[in-house]
Amino acid sequence: MKLLDYRGIIHLHSSFSYDGHASMKEIVSAAQKNGIDFLMLTDHDHLQARNEGWEGWQGRTLVIVGEEIAPRFSHYLAFRTERPVSYGTDHEGRKPQKYIDAVNEQGGFGFIAHPDHEGTEMFHVKHYPWTDWKVNAYAGIGIWDFMTDWQKSLNGYFTAFLSFLFPAFFLKGPPRITLERWDTLNQIRKTVGIGELDNHASTKRVFGISFVAFPFNRALKFISTHILARDPFNGDSKHDIDQVFHSLLNGCCYFSLDYFHRAKGFQFLIEHEKQDFYMGDSFHLSRNAQLTASRPMPAKIRIIRNGRELLNSISAQVSIPVEEPGIYRAEAYLKSYGKYRPWIFSNPIFVT
Repeated sequence: MKLLDYRGIIHLHSSFSYDGHASMKEIVSAAQKNGIDFLMLTDHDHLQARNEGWEGWQGRTLVIVGEEIAPRFSHYLAFRTERPVSYGTDHEGRKPQKYIDAVNEQGGFGFIAHPDHEGTEMFHVKHYPWTDWKVNAYAGIGIWDFMTDWQKSLNGYFTAFLSFLFPAFFLKGPPRITLERWDTLNQIRKTVGIGELDNHASTKRVFGISFVAFPFNRALKFISTHILARDPFNGDSKHDIDQVFHSLLNGCCYFSLDYFHRAKGFQFLIEHEKQDFYMGDSFHLSRNAQLTASRPMPAKIRIIRNGRELLNSISAQVSIPVEEPGIYRAEAYLKSYGKYRPWIFSNPIFVT
C-alpha cells in the first residue's frame, strides 16, 4: 500500500508572538504559494491564533495551532492542548519535566525544540539549547532546525552576507551531536525526529536600511517535515489534524531541505513476509527481509543501523537484505552545483 505524502512546516511564529513579524494572512498566503499542505504554528506561550479562528483549513493549507513553551533554555513545542502551558516561575527552564507533564496531562504531546542551538557570538545571537536530558514522556525532538543550521554560517561579515543571499547553500544538515543522541534515544524508546523552521520574519536594520531577514514566502522553501498517511485529507479539519498527529506520533514521517529539489516521493520501507513496514513501524524478524529506499531522483544514500553506517551508495533506489535486528533509518544527499548537500532524513524502522 502506497502512503500519501503531505509536506508541512513545524515551528514557526506569527505576529501573535512578541518576536514575530508576519500576520497569519501573510503566512497562509506564503504557504499556498509554496505548496505547503499543513502548518504547525508555535507562537510563544499562548494559543491566541486558535482563539481568533485560525486553526483548521485556510484555503488549501491546514493550520494547526500549538505553542512554544519558551523559558530561557529548554524550549518545548506543545500540540493538542486545550489551554496554554506555562513554565511558571521557572524562567531558566531548569525543570522542563514539569511542563512536559503538564502538556501530557491535557492529552497533548510535544517535541524538544532545537536541542543543540549554539547561537552566534559575532552577531549577538543567544544560544537556546535543551539542558536536561533526564526528562521523559516527550514524543520526539527537533533534529534539523533551519535557524540553528543557518546561524552557524554567520562566522564573518562577508560569509554572513553571502549566507543571507543564498542560505540553502550554507546549510550543513543536522548536527552530528543531535543525530548521535537521536540514534541513542531510539535504542531506549521510540523518539520521533522532526524538522523545524523556527522563522519569525524578523526585521533587521543595516546601514540605516530596514528589511525582513526571511519573509515567509522565502523561508518556506527550506526545512520541512513530511508525514505519510494511509488516508487522504478529506477537508474536515478535525479529521485531517488527527491524521497529522497520528503520523507524527507514530514516526511515520521524514524531514527534508526542499530548496534544490522537492523530496515528495521519497520512500523507505522494509518488506517482511509479504507485508510492508514503514517509518515508525516495528516488527519481529523471523526470516530475511528486504529494505528499500527510493528518492525522486538519484542521490547519495546512507543506510544507518543502530547509529552506524551500513550502506553508502549513489542511485535513485537501493535495496538490501535485512538479516539481523536493529534500528534502521536513511539519509539522502543531493548533488547540486557540484556538491552533495543534505536533503532527506527518515525516521527509523524498528526490527526486533
